Amino acid sequence: MTKIPTKLQISAGGVAFRKQNKRIEVALISVGIRWQLPKGIVDRGESTEDAAMREVREEAGIDTQAIKLIDKVEYWYVSNERGNRVRYHKFVYFYLLRYKSGNVEDHDDEVDEARWTEIDEAIGKLAFDNEKIIVEWAKEMINTEASER
Repeated sequence: MTKIPTKLQISAGGVAFRKQNKRIEVALISVGIRWQLPKGIVDRGESTEDAAMREVREEAGIDTQAIKLIDKVEYWYVSNERGNRVRYHKFVYFYLLRYKSGNVEDHDDEVDEARWTEIDEAIGKLAFDNEKIIVEWAKEMINTEASER
């Protein structure tokens, strides 16, 4: 039996939110048939916070301000790399990001669609359970921030 090589992969993304008439909306992206949070690989020398804001800009078309880290998600997956199987140990840093400007229609080509979605509806739409939890925590953080004002 051949041993599969293991590689570390660090990504970052975020829960980008805005308030619209007492509604909290978050930016979701569609890739294929799945709705998910915008995220991507951290570039060499880039902080996870900067990568999260860059990925949201690229994939969701909007500029944001980082508020704070929500959590770091860890998982494993296997993929093909140049015809060989590789096992990845992946970490994704998710940040709470406040919308500043931009339009979700200005997303890049790797995304089929980006849209603003009411936060509870977004939780129901997300394909990955760990991202549902991240958005639930983001909702608590947003509500806590609002009550502290």
